[in-house]
Amino acid sequence: MRGSARTGAGRGGVKAAATTCAVLSGLADLGGRASLASLAAHLGAHPSKLHRYLKSLAAAGLVVRDPLAPAYALGAEAIALGLAAMRQSDPIRAAESALARLRDGLDATVFLAVPGNRGPTIVRLEEPVEPVVVNIRPGFVLSVLWSATGRCLLAASEDARLHAIAREELAAAPLRRRALLAEAEPIAALCREIRAAGGIATVRDLYLDGVSAASAPLFDFTGAVRAVLTVLGPSHRFDVSPQGPVVTALRAEARAVSERLGYRAIAAAVPVGAEPSGRAAGEAEPAQAAAPSGRRPEPSADRPRSRSPAGGERR
Repeated sequence: MRGSARTGAGRGGVKAAATTCAVLSGLADLGGRASLASLAAHLGAHPSKLHRYLKSLAAAGLVVRDPLAPAYALGAEAIALGLAAMRQSDPIRAAESALARLRDGLDATVFLAVPGNRGPTIVRLEEPVEPVVVNIRPGFVLSVLWSATGRCLLAASEDARLHAIAREELAAAPLRRRALLAEAEPIAALCREIRAAGGIATVRDLYLDGVSAASAPLFDFTGAVRAVLTVLGPSHRFDVSPQGPVVTALRAEARAVSERLGYRAIAAAVPVGAEPSGRAAGEAEPAQAAAPSGRRPEPSADRPRSRSPAGGERR
């Protein structure tokens, strides 16, 4: 079960506690309210065993019995926990360690950008010992259509204003640059291509000669894109191919950060009470981090209600 994987007790942990958390997670998966039979089927648990857990959770105020129907719902204490977690859903803080790991692991310039009035705006920047010489700093606004970061945000977002900016940039671009996009519906085609790549956007020598970049979207508990994580480096040694080490590391870190922001992917149910996996999602190695989840099944770093990559870019 998804909950077991995220809250597994592991060695030295308490299996009953992990199972209890899995029950709460299963109830959340079903919209926060479900009948005993539905919840048991979802978790792969025996109804009588599940009922005992629900009874204890009800005593703690974490679930309540629906007085009008044979169903259970998340209680006031569960709501209080959720609100406390939501208040900590800060993409800058959540991405802090990921920025440093990507910088050191890839020997690359790494930055975090958030949606702004005129496009993705850099809010955090980490540079290696020998950084690529690019004129970008915190506060810099990137191109929506020609940067990896902007493209990633564009594909992941349904913001009409952002798409309007992309159309303006397309109209103002020289013919040689417009020729790089599809002739029919170029912006829509670009977004489809990025989404098909799991939300990862890449550019090579597009905005800056000799610079390649890859970007991935970060989603929150609502499934909305909150920020874009971008890595860039010199094209002669920075491979941004879909299955290369750069994109693989970026994708894993983006998934882990999204999970910390509350995004959850739909995971296969496993029987309640089954041995926990031994590692909570938040403790996973970056390369193995479980994709966060939200309203859509795994966006690969990938894909929720939006997707977005960014890169070696300059306004």
